[in-house]
Amino acid sequence: MAFRLAPTAASEGFRLEAHDSVGSTNALALEHARAGDPGKLWVVSKKQESGRGRRGRAWATPEGNLAATLLLLPGGELRLAATLGFVAGLALADALDAVVPRGRVAVALDGASEGRNRFELKWPNDVLASGAKLAGILLESTMLDGGRFAVAVGIGVNVVAYPEDLPYPATSLQALGANCDAETLFLALSDAWSENARLWDEGRGLSAIRKRWLARAAGLGGEVAVRIDGNVVRGVFETIDEDCRFVIRDDDGSVLTIAAGDVHFGAVASARV
Repeated sequence: MAFRLAPTAASEGFRLEAHDSVGSTNALALEHARAGDPGKLWVVSKKQESGRGRRGRAWATPEGNLAATLLLLPGGELRLAATLGFVAGLALADALDAVVPRGRVAVALDGASEGRNRFELKWPNDVLASGAKLAGILLESTMLDGGRFAVAVGIGVNVVAYPEDLPYPATSLQALGANCDAETLFLALSDAWSENARLWDEGRGLSAIRKRWLARAAGLGGEVAVRIDGNVVRGVFETIDEDCRFVIRDDDGSVLTIAAGDVHFGAVASARV
């Protein structure tokens, strides 16, 4: 099966550029933006040679996994465009719910499962399955002429394989027993993106996105440790604020708002991170 857009996405003017292999879908999308592409372009591949994650970390995309980047030229402020990562997380979680049969993926084993999500969102940019990292999201931007900017919304999903030399649990759809290929997942993702982007509404619907995100949030109400520039802050994950920043309450009862950092939950939060 070839990559294709959902009818809803095609009807809204989204376009698709599919590759057998690329260096980085984000880098390619931003090159297109600097060359004058108008945006609403999905760049997708089942193999990525030089993918990257947050803070310059490598992101492996072996043959059969999904690397997808949506190029957008949003109006408004770059601050609001940064919240598109939360739109992406919701869209991917919705797509996974649509294509992975019930019973194939269990909720994380940390309590009662009734009403819980099979696919949870970890602030700021991960999707978890059974408590392990299944996907990552990376937003990158570039300035264009006339004060405009372009945003590449990169989404990488472990469909058939996952790295095993990580300091945290990771998994793939195949390891979880879910028989889904990259093309099927992308078809659902392109559909789910359209729905969640309409809700976001150029940032005007951010409060609705925040509410939906919190309903899928991993670790909410639990112990958390956040590494920020070499320092570790510990407390309880209370919420995300109106700008989608991470909010914790420390042992002294003080409320801390965090714009960027590496989050660790549960037993890992209790140890040195």
